Amino acid sequence: MSLPSKRPLLIGVTGGIGSGKTTVCRIFEAFGIPVYYADERAKWLVDHDAILKADVTRLLGPEAYGPTGYYDRSWVAAQVFGKPDLLQQLNALIHPRVYADTALWASGFSEKPYVIKEAALLRAAGQDGNNLDKLIVVQSPLELRIHRIHKRDPHRSEKEIKNIISRQISDEERIEMADYVIYNNETQLLIPQVVRLHEIFSRAEE
Repeated sequence: MSLPSKRPLLIGVTGGIGSGKTTVCRIFEAFGIPVYYADERAKWLVDHDAILKADVTRLLGPEAYGPTGYYDRSWVAAQVFGKPDLLQQLNALIHPRVYADTALWASGFSEKPYVIKEAALLRAAGQDGNNLDKLIVVQSPLELRIHRIHKRDPHRSEKEIKNIISRQISDEERIEMADYVIYNNETQLLIPQVVRLHEIFSRAEE
């Protein structure tokens, strides 16, 4: 009887908009570590996962996919706006499919000591069935985040950016959930912080 393949550690990387979590993930990728970009993958699943599409259609109606058969994000956003219960029901459909997809994806990298899951919103490691082994929070000062977002998305006003940030959980809440914090504040070197964590996670399964 063959032994089951070893599962790599699943490390979450999260942070507020403009914190630089994607930059951190690119550094991990430079070390050969696979990264699952959950927000982008969720968009793909909601368009292509047959079970999820059927569930969303049952919840919101066929208009959720429009005449092209692709998820109509603007229409859905209008339906759930101001309706937290409906939004919660929608998320309750999407999140388990993303968790399952993450687990399937991670199982393909048994030769790696760990893999990364990046998302704007992640819960503490092991919470609510998310299967994370550790959670990294990328932390940046508010004004620096606003500057980065405005440089990346010049069409957004400072007021709009601050409104987006205000709708996300606070830095204090993120740090409370974190197993590790990476400071991307342009005063502390970023790469050495990632190298230290890479060494920790690479040794964990020895």
